[in-house]
Amino acid sequence: MSTVVYEVNLEFDRVIEAAYRAWLGEHVRELLALPGFTGADIYEVVDPPPTAGRIGLSVRYHLRDAEALEAYLRDHAARLRADGLQRFGEEGVRIRRRVLRATRIDQGQSS
Repeated sequence: MSTVVYEVNLEFDRVIEAAYRAWLGEHVRELLALPGFTGADIYEVVDPPPTAGRIGLSVRYHLRDAEALEAYLRDHAARLRADGLQRFGEEGVRIRRRVLRATRIDQGQSS
């Protein structure tokens, strides 16, 4: 079993920052209530800097395994993504997603 990170990178206009951050907090809590999600971290993007007048955030959802991610994508993703699109539109928020698999490197390990 291998831990999976589902990363969602966001860039949105500063004028919607308060509303978007409020919605995002609610959205993240909703995902964390789903089976297989074990945690999430939200990072503000510093470098490379977002486009002028915009905010960049990166959300990293931690999942138990690839099967949990597959279940989310199959059963929940369309509905949850539609909510954000309905509220903020396709042009208001730029979204890029990727999936990462964790590899542990112990301190005593050598290459």
